[in-house]
Amino acid sequence: MIVVMRSAATKEQVDAVVARIEEAGLKAHVSVGELRTVVGVIGDDRTKEQLRGMLEAMEGVEKVVKVLQPYKLVSREFQPEDTVVEVGGVRIGGPEAVVVIAGPCSVEGRDQVLSVARAVKAAGARMLRGGAFKPRTSPYSFQGLEEEGLRLLAEAREATGLPVVTEAMDRRQLDLVVQYADMVQIGARNMQNYTLLREVGRVRKPVLLKRGPAATLEETLLAAEYILSEGNTQVVLCERGVRGFDNHTRYLLDIGAVVVLKQLTHLPVIVDPSQAAGKRAYVPGLARAAIAAGADGLIVEVHPDPERALSDGPQQLRPAEFTHLMRQVWAIAATLGRAPASLTAV
Repeated sequence: MIVVMRSAATKEQVDAVVARIEEAGLKAHVSVGELRTVVGVIGDDRTKEQLRGMLEAMEGVEKVVKVLQPYKLVSREFQPEDTVVEVGGVRIGGPEAVVVIAGPCSVEGRDQVLSVARAVKAAGARMLRGGAFKPRTSPYSFQGLEEEGLRLLAEAREATGLPVVTEAMDRRQLDLVVQYADMVQIGARNMQNYTLLREVGRVRKPVLLKRGPAATLEETLLAAEYILSEGNTQVVLCERGVRGFDNHTRYLLDIGAVVVLKQLTHLPVIVDPSQAAGKRAYVPGLARAAIAAGADGLIVEVHPDPERALSDGPQQLRPAEFTHLMRQVWAIAATLGRAPASLTAV
């Protein structure tokens, strides 16, 4: 349920509505838009219905609307305006320029991560990705450098100025990631780890939430709802492919999901063409399609020597290949009015 305040409603009137909601044992989430303020009411549906009449009678209230979708705070009904997520000075979503995040699948060493960071920045990437903790299918595969990997990512940030995003898989890792990184990634395997989602909702760091390989769009939005319900509104959704029945790509990239999510939610949506492709030859085409479909950005894997990579080498671009892709990305983004002014000539 949402309470739509009148355009002339005062702060005191909004505070009174919030107080009445909380007195009833419900949660109130305030969204201040350009034209009016909306108060989301979260909690037991029976209590909300009992409260509805009282809220409608309060000063400054225009109307009380029942939200039909199971997700509330992430919906366009609750917030019509696009959310812009800011990560270390980089703005993602809304009318902002397309943002490209790039870096190695795994942090393998100092020289590797620093060389990649410098290369992707020179090509126009705005953020650095890299796995310090790696959720691998086999327990015998490389599991990441852990805290040492986080320290190397932080060093690369100092050297290049690129904000860092990296994955956390449990509470212990989350505490470490928050210390070192600018954005916390919740990977596809943990999209429905609701305990972790609640924890990341409380840390007040921007979150990159990846869609699970078998998750519907509604399940993805409900996962984001867990984070927002704990007070963290800085969430970016990531489409990275779902399970299909063909084996030519690692996953089936759902380009339609980008279009649909942009209609259903105010949260930014980016695409991971590397995970979806599984093969570097397919990454550029999927990346171009994602930008053309309206994605707010990309997250791309880049490695200086993919043949020797400790994880996912076949899908990682070489720096020169990434630079070429970036020229194509900016050309498409420019036709949509979303290329950075300083890079339209790249």
